[in-house]
Amino acid sequence: MAFQFEVIATEPTGARLGRLTTPHGVIETPAFMPVGTAATVKAQSQADLESLGVQILLSNTYHLFLRPGHELIRDMGGLHSFMSWPRAILTDSGGYQVFSLSELRKVTDEGITFRSHLDGSAHFLSPEKALEIEIALGADIIMVLDECIETPSTEQRARDAAARTLDWARRSQNYFQQHGDPAEQMLFGIVQGGTSGQVRRENADALVEMNFPGYAIGGLAVGESHAVTCEMTQVAVSRLPNDRPRYLMGVGYPEQLPDYVALGIDMMDCVLPTRSARHGCLFTSEGRLLIKNARYSNDARPIDEKCGCAVCRRYSRAYLRHLYLSGETLSAILNTQHNIYFYLDIMREIREAIRFGKLEKFRSDLQARLK
Repeated sequence: MAFQFEVIATEPTGARLGRLTTPHGVIETPAFMPVGTAATVKAQSQADLESLGVQILLSNTYHLFLRPGHELIRDMGGLHSFMSWPRAILTDSGGYQVFSLSELRKVTDEGITFRSHLDGSAHFLSPEKALEIEIALGADIIMVLDECIETPSTEQRARDAAARTLDWARRSQNYFQQHGDPAEQMLFGIVQGGTSGQVRRENADALVEMNFPGYAIGGLAVGESHAVTCEMTQVAVSRLPNDRPRYLMGVGYPEQLPDYVALGIDMMDCVLPTRSARHGCLFTSEGRLLIKNARYSNDARPIDEKCGCAVCRRYSRAYLRHLYLSGETLSAILNTQHNIYFYLDIMREIREAIRFGKLEKFRSDLQARLK
């Protein structure tokens, strides 16, 4: 089989150690996916990402649809060939990106009418169109189109959006059955429901009846507290099958990662490590470091003396501060490389902790250092 998910070990917290096999390699889970919005992780080459040990990265349907266009990417052999990335890729459906265009979109049961943030041109994204684009892109894991909602929202708003998302999931699944190839791509359903536990339960149950090969949990980390994110994640996970991968979309800070893993999450993504790096915010084993601060002007130490990344083995804080204040391109490159390494290293440590039944100790130690 081109796709296979197996749970290798479980842990008292509820965490799972797993292995997801795809046509472009095996992903050891729990896994963190760096975000490569426009078929590139900003400030990193594909060789950089390979050397960092990235197993799977996320790319964005909305952005690639607008530029350069999914037909062009399909004609170039698909996203893997186009961006010269041999490992696994996940594409989201574009639902969240369109949600963020609050002044430029209109949502109906048929789909989403929106104006491009690039040139103002009008477009229509239906569940079927999203799948057409994702099939053309050829990512290993693809998402159904969903409706994200703002936080806070009323329960009725959450219920309406979840019902629409469920209808779109059925339409997406039908389109994929007619036009997709389950040996080449894995289609995930997305649990929605805002911050209503009851709506989340109902939505998850209905999606499970549709028998998707994997499930994402969407519409969280959009303004609600971390505690509420965890509560809604736990509600959704409790209704999802144990033998399918679970993906929590758009999270989180380093100290939060073990919380999500302890809830039974297998995959996560977030722009934080890359976006923070470009703004001079570096993650370390003792908390965040703002490299622009004057205290680092003659600091010969690495970013993190406990970090084994290539940046920490070679460069001083003083040099990295100089690069950042000078606006040098190398600043973003080196900062991003360190932050991605830091996230992936936490995930490696999490997997090791699960293997030996010590996730709770790892979590408490990490959070004591980072908070």
